[in-house]
Amino acid sequence: MFQQILDPLAGSLVISALCAALPLVLLFVLLGVFKVKAPFAALAGLALSLVLAVVGWQMPVNQALSATAAGIFYGLFPILWILVNALWIYRLTVATPWFEVLGRTIRSISNDLRILAILIAFCFGALLESLAGFGAPVAISAAMLMAAGMKPLKSAIVSLLANTAPVAFGAMAAPIIALNGVTGLPLNELSAMAGRQTPFIALIVPLLLVFIVDGRRGVKQTWPVALVAGAAFGLAQFVTSNYFAVELTDVVAAVVTVAAVLLMLKVWQPKETVGVGGAVEAAAVPAVVSSGGTGGSAAQEGTTAARGSALPADPAIPTDNSRPGPRQIWMAIAPYLIIIAVFSVAQIPAVKAWLTQVGSVTFAWPGLDITDSAGKPVAATKFKLDHLKATGTLLLFSGLLTMLLYKISASQGLRIYRDTVVQLRWTIVTVTAVLGLSFVMNLSGQTTTLGFALASAGGFFALLSPLIGWIGVALTGSDTSSNSLFGQMQATAAEQTGLSPVLMAASNSSAGVMGKMLSLQNLAVASAAVGLDGAEGTLFRKLIGWSLGLLALITVLIFLQSTPVLGWMVP
Repeated sequence: MFQQILDPLAGSLVISALCAALPLVLLFVLLGVFKVKAPFAALAGLALSLVLAVVGWQMPVNQALSATAAGIFYGLFPILWILVNALWIYRLTVATPWFEVLGRTIRSISNDLRILAILIAFCFGALLESLAGFGAPVAISAAMLMAAGMKPLKSAIVSLLANTAPVAFGAMAAPIIALNGVTGLPLNELSAMAGRQTPFIALIVPLLLVFIVDGRRGVKQTWPVALVAGAAFGLAQFVTSNYFAVELTDVVAAVVTVAAVLLMLKVWQPKETVGVGGAVEAAAVPAVVSSGGTGGSAAQEGTTAARGSALPADPAIPTDNSRPGPRQIWMAIAPYLIIIAVFSVAQIPAVKAWLTQVGSVTFAWPGLDITDSAGKPVAATKFKLDHLKATGTLLLFSGLLTMLLYKISASQGLRIYRDTVVQLRWTIVTVTAVLGLSFVMNLSGQTTTLGFALASAGGFFALLSPLIGWIGVALTGSDTSSNSLFGQMQATAAEQTGLSPVLMAASNSSAGVMGKMLSLQNLAVASAAVGLDGAEGTLFRKLIGWSLGLLALITVLIFLQSTPVLGWMVP
């Protein structure tokens, strides 16, 4: 048996915490400063965490290696299982004429890439986040933006930044439910508290998206619709999380926001339209009744270029750019409707109970026998394997239904699946190495040491609490994992410092999502989805400023909520 030690180095919590942070520092410095490719940066961080675990935290070598294996397996299943199947569905559509029809359909709603960034990355991405999460929204929304003609790198940046506000309630509120499970705090209070924090971020994100797409001109010309989108999403998120079902928070918010934006586009449009390649045209009619006039061959050329050699060629692509007919539109969006339908059926109580009973198994991971510093067994030594009910499995079913609908042969579907795995080969290395790093740090006690050192700041803990959540999500790539990792520590530290446990626990989730765009898993997902292998470092450098800026904003809000100024917002 191995018992974790809080201060193994010189008996000092501060020195131990500084050393515990070294794998994370190495990871981010190699990626952001020295421009080392993500797989090698992740492997270097994993190697350093293993050395520290064995030498510094006195973890037995066999248990350190077993923890690494557990992390690698978790990276493969469920995370990469989700990504592979989500990207496979996208590539299935690319192999048919319906992908170009989807692009024409999107452009017929609006020829303006700034509006499409809001509709696709923010609204539709939020809907996908509510159902699946774990990188699927980034992969699919980036692909759809490319279908509309946006450049690959910008598609990835927009999709990653948009994947913030909905994450705290993503995957049917899995992060909040996990927080309730590890802290024992009331689910309705945690949901309500998070619902009084994330809407403020939702209000800002659409403005940032149009700024990324078109700079100051984009904000100046499209701020009305961006504010409508942010306000609608934030308000719906607040109302649903506080007064209705927490699991449906993002579903309701996404649907309400789409409706609000489409209604506004019937009566308002920006003075100019920014299309493919930054082309600017004067807008003459409301975008939603446009027949698609712009974007013709340029849009098609941009889409083809975005796909590159990493994606199969499209047979029999229509060359016209008119608005598709109703049947064509339904067929073009059918894969996404199938995904929504499959996941919705899986949430029916009877179906969900059956899937939980026959589609999930929990077992002790071989070779791990670990207790925390207080002598209590560490929960992470138990592994819950969702096989039939897993998000990736449901996406696989969705892909099979898409093959039937599009009449794609089994041999072609298998070939596309093989090509998808080959395309993701370096992403697989990156994700498994980062999850190995995460598990080693968690099970050896490095993460706990780092967290308790931050929590020892007393009254300043309200300022450090969001940072802990941010680190957790940036490391694991999952708000659910970060809440499982740090949720109990946040609540305990809050009680010790006289702060609200509900506030600090919820803050771990709400502030943590700002780190999701920087997690190597999500960066790898985005790079693979747009066909830019090895672009993780570039994405990291372009997004770190936005991530830290949003973190600073929500930190100010959380700090004020810990004081009499906004203390009335705490349940």
